Amino acid sequence: MDKLFYEKQLISQGYSAVCGVDEVGRGPLAGPVVCAAVIMPTDDIIDGVDDSKKLSAKSRKSLSQKILEKAVSYSICLIEPQIIDKINILQATRLCMKNAVESLKMRPDYVITDGNMTLDIDCPQKSIIKGDGLSYSIGAASIVAKVYRDALMEEYARIYPDYGFEKNKGYGTALHIEGIKKCGLCPVHRRSFTKKWQNF
Repeated sequence: MDKLFYEKQLISQGYSAVCGVDEVGRGPLAGPVVCAAVIMPTDDIIDGVDDSKKLSAKSRKSLSQKILEKAVSYSICLIEPQIIDKINILQATRLCMKNAVESLKMRPDYVITDGNMTLDIDCPQKSIIKGDGLSYSIGAASIVAKVYRDALMEEYARIYPDYGFEKNKGYGTALHIEGIKKCGLCPVHRRSFTKKWQNF
């Protein structure tokens, strides 16, 4: 399938600034949820843009740099664990996506998002299941969000070295859970995600 299928369809309907939005980090036990919104030119395609989960870390870093250089406009937003605990991860993800769209320096005239999220934005929108692998713009957003969040978790690993964040990026691996059992929770853990280990 043409990765620009949705963008071309919207452009043919008169929309010009099509924004792709994706999130990273809904499932981890620690760290924020991160969302990126990007408006990409459709006449100068970057080869290799795809669902970030299908790419190596090295490829993602290289592609993210190219995406940020070529983007007409982009923004990256995050919602911290304390807010996730307060409003739940679904609402935090919706808020993060909304903030990313509204932080763009250029106002989009159509927004396409990965998954089945409906955002509280004053703009036409469409959600696409598995959109990060089907849409060039959403794939670009997924790469930018993933690279940003991974770098953040690697920084947290230096501050809180007992959990293996540099390897697991906050997901619940055996090493991570062992760290929680030995050392308890750190400030970037999601309390609502780690209740079963809070008595250790």
